[in-house]
Amino acid sequence: MRYLTDEELGIASRFLFLSMTIVVIQQDIQNIQKGAFKIKEPYIQLLEKMNANALAERRQLRTKMENKKLRVMLINKNDSFSSYLFYCKGKEEKRNYFNPAIRKKVEEIVQEIMWKALSQDQDQAYVFANA
Repeated sequence: MRYLTDEELGIASRFLFLSMTIVVIQQDIQNIQKGAFKIKEPYIQLLEKMNANALAERRQLRTKMENKKLRVMLINKNDSFSSYLFYCKGKEEKRNYFNPAIRKKVEEIVQEIMWKALSQDQDQAYVFANA
């Protein structure tokens, strides 16, 4: 049964998947730093910008969640599914996610954040070139 509104569910889900995305980005930064890349700096700079943008968005989502008394908690995880409990104003809603669907959602968010970081760089380059 649905207890959360679409808005509450949207905020909590974005927070959950964005948190997973941040972990992936931070792991990628470490892997590139340790990896056999000849030129690491452009990749690290892009990932660090992505990480900063994602952390800023998650901070905003956390504030919204606190205002709405909204929390997300991992209940169970196995090879196929992950279960999360969403709390909002004393009500609970359990949601099960297929792990490959989680992976796909995280990948989509990585791409979204990457395009945003790249477009910010292009905007800055345009301003710099026309100054």
